[in-house]
Amino acid sequence: MNVREAVLTVDETQTSFLEHGPSLIERAARTATVAAADADGVDRDARFPHKAFEVAREQKLLGVIIPAEFGGFGASIHDVTDVCYTLGRACASTAMIYAMHTTKVACVVRHGHGIPWMETMMRRVARDQWLLASSTTEGQNGGNIRASAAAVDVAGDTVSLLRDATVISYGAEADGLVTIARRATDASASDQVLLALARDDYSLKRTLGWETLGMRGTCSTGFELKVDCPTDRVFPESYDKIHAQTMTPFAHLCWSSAWAGIAAAAVTRAQAFVRKAARTSGGQMPPAAAHFTAAKMSLAKLRALISANIDAFARAEHDERALGSLDFQSSITLLKVQASELAVETVMHAMRTAGLSGYRNDGEFTMGRHLRDVLSSPIMINNDRILANAATSTLMSGVPTSLRD
Repeated sequence: MNVREAVLTVDETQTSFLEHGPSLIERAARTATVAAADADGVDRDARFPHKAFEVAREQKLLGVIIPAEFGGFGASIHDVTDVCYTLGRACASTAMIYAMHTTKVACVVRHGHGIPWMETMMRRVARDQWLLASSTTEGQNGGNIRASAAAVDVAGDTVSLLRDATVISYGAEADGLVTIARRATDASASDQVLLALARDDYSLKRTLGWETLGMRGTCSTGFELKVDCPTDRVFPESYDKIHAQTMTPFAHLCWSSAWAGIAAAAVTRAQAFVRKAARTSGGQMPPAAAHFTAAKMSLAKLRALISANIDAFARAEHDERALGSLDFQSSITLLKVQASELAVETVMHAMRTAGLSGYRNDGEFTMGRHLRDVLSSPIMINNDRILANAATSTLMSGVPTSLRD
């Protein structure tokens, strides 16, 4: 598909999408209203945001990225990242769950065409609003998803897999699961395949709890994952290709958008604090107002960074060579590092704007939940690991000779 055909397809899909009733952002806003009202309880009790996802299902948000031919809306990367941002302003756990779900659905959509089971899964996500979870963290690998210990075992028309899944976010609540594994018992750790599973294809045995500082509603507990399913659950394409073309771009763009939403929520509270303080002091700004300016600047940089990468992916998403280029892979990989650091910086400036009012947990300007949630971002696939792994590729990339390169 050339660029012109891709643009026409997007335009036609968008027209079809808008004919279904409320716009995507209106659907997201309705979900966000419920998510915001329940966010403190979700955080306090470390429980799955059931109320938010009941509305998300009513609004058909879980299947928006599914192509229209399979019952979805054919939403673009611009659409779904806007949903992540909107939900992030309301409830971080809801936004992150939606971001992870969208990433897994994108893998099925972009690499499942022509495969009967994958197309069935697309229809079930669109029609029944299946929620897809992810199992990529294994044993003590620290989130290194490009190396698997467990391997699939193929016997005739069936596949089996036993995996020490130390983290499966919202695994107990999901209708399906996408996981990675070594291609065979004699394959190298990096020779991987991706599996898309329905709930009947696997069983979960809880092994670890989830008592954390933030992102408590994601319920990212550990499980022993036991898979016994037909072989058509395995993607024919190797995982390295899916990882580069879909998994990493969608994960980093959707996660970053969710983190930006958290940061925006904190800046909104900081702004309300400054306005109230100025009104009660005859227009005089509070001592820490400079931090509000810094928060706004940091948020602007964060949004610009994400927008630039969304645009770059949208231009390249149908071009395998562009997606595999060193410049694109470096940019989309390092987006996660840059966005997470900027999100934390933004929330910290917002909290310092409000001072004790932001530090307290019992006032209208409290930002404790936002700070605790956003602090997960640098350690969710640790930034140090990403920077270390990117060192060689960034060394090979040239330094631009002009501002427009």
